Amino acid sequence: MKLKLSALAIVLAAVLPIAAHADVPGQHPGYLHALSDLRDARGNIESRPGDAAVSGQEDVAIDEIDRAIGELKKASWLDGKDLRDHPHEDANLDRPGRLHHAVELLKRAEDDLARPEDNPEARDLQGRALNHVHNALEAAKHAVHDVEHGHY
Repeated sequence: MKLKLSALAIVLAAVLPIAAHADVPGQHPGYLHALSDLRDARGNIESRPGDAAVSGQEDVAIDEIDRAIGELKKASWLDGKDLRDHPHEDANLDRPGRLHHAVELLKRAEDDLARPEDNPEARDLQGRALNHVHNALEAAKHAVHDVEHGHY
């Protein structure tokens, strides 16, 4: 009987750390944070009234953000992330104005997504999301430039 209990204790000691680790989501940091930043950036761009020339760039940024969010939701699901978790927006952004704020948020999302992905199934989704974020960032920068230089 002691032998059976000892064997059981050894098996449990070996299996418990593995079982505990199984509940931990993938190690890719930043998907949920990037999703939060992207949602906030989208809100800043969408709620900013602009004129036609700037609005065109804003529409491009919003479309790219929406595509990035879609890819990240899929990648987050593959990595076992809880999509109901919405981390708070980054604080202490230096630049005033909604477009500047959106540019900062998109930069932060880009930084979060540029980290290595440990889940091979999610790498392609991560890459596509990163590309959409980059495109959104460029469109938002063009909109900022147009506003600052009166090209509207």
